[in-house]
Amino acid sequence: MTNKSFDLSSVASGLKLGDDGIWYAADQEAVSYPSEGNDQCFEIEDKSFWFQHRNACIVELVKKFPPRGEGPIFDVGGGNGFVAKGLMDAGWDVVLVEPGPAGARNAKKRGLQHVVCATTQSAGFKPSSMPAIGVFDVVEHIEDDVGFLRHLHDLLEPGGMLYLTVPAYNCLWSEADVEAGHFRRYNMGSLGRALKEAELTITFGTYFFRVLPPSVFLCRSLPFRMGMKRGVATPDRASRAHGTHDGLAVRAMRSMLVAEANCISEARKMHFGGSCLVAARRGK
Repeated sequence: MTNKSFDLSSVASGLKLGDDGIWYAADQEAVSYPSEGNDQCFEIEDKSFWFQHRNACIVELVKKFPPRGEGPIFDVGGGNGFVAKGLMDAGWDVVLVEPGPAGARNAKKRGLQHVVCATTQSAGFKPSSMPAIGVFDVVEHIEDDVGFLRHLHDLLEPGGMLYLTVPAYNCLWSEADVEAGHFRRYNMGSLGRALKEAELTITFGTYFFRVLPPSVFLCRSLPFRMGMKRGVATPDRASRAHGTHDGLAVRAMRSMLVAEANCISEARKMHFGGSCLVAARRGK
């Protein structure tokens, strides 16, 4: 699986290696994500049941539907490298592509070898150069989601794999989505249509985080619809929202979520949940 000698300059024309070991593009592009978001997440990811469970499900998905042949998984928009580190610890070589300088620096602190501070466009990645791409809670930040997915299709090698997660159900839209810079939430039908338009074929798709929609609706979506404001975003609020405190509710959720990773490892679909998880493939 691993390929530690991978040369990034062989697949990207717009990058230069910095003194800090991070590859940088000459031009930085704006993204729909809060500038302080990566640093806030870096403080909570290692303790959060939400981030830990998402990693467990992603790792099982990649194990069940692995990329063909050699080469790394490109984690596009991968933030602080939490998912990339999880995939690396599971035996995969990973290239993190993150446009935010704070996220790129945090990923380097986590021990990731291949870190790119750029978008896929500003990095100048060559067409058909990537054996596998991960976009984990990224597509909802892109206004033209189909255009972005088509771009990823063109970056994939023929037969290459795309792994992705997105938040589920527009009925769960809340102020948290607005603050995060989301343009939409999805269901498996709308996500499948977007992937089809981008000429990507779903190999496996499922919902996960089955325990979350009722609490998200009651605690976030319903107050938002009633015009109630959450107040100023703070690191403490983010910590509580992602379940870093090991209270009774968090322990109950952890126990209920254990079975989800097993479902994914056996390719058994779940028909309800707070997020969607998909493995898709570019045609030959």
